[in-house]
Amino acid sequence: MKLLLNGKEREVQATQVEALVAEVGLPLAAALVERNGTALLRSEWPKTSLQAGDHLEIIRMVAGG
Repeated sequence: MKLLLNGKEREVQATQVEALVAEVGLPLAAALVERNGTALLRSEWPKTSLQAGDHLEIIRMVAGG
């Protein structure tokens, strides 16, 4: 299905948010996800289904100094 991921159209296999984060190669513990303008709690990822045309922003958290 096609999604708008971080501002670019992308074809993905994932049907749920948690699977999408894994598909793009990010560690689950280091990512933040916004779907259609709403930030999602990590506990919501496994049960949040994706729909064609969804707008997602996935941000990788980085720590350091």
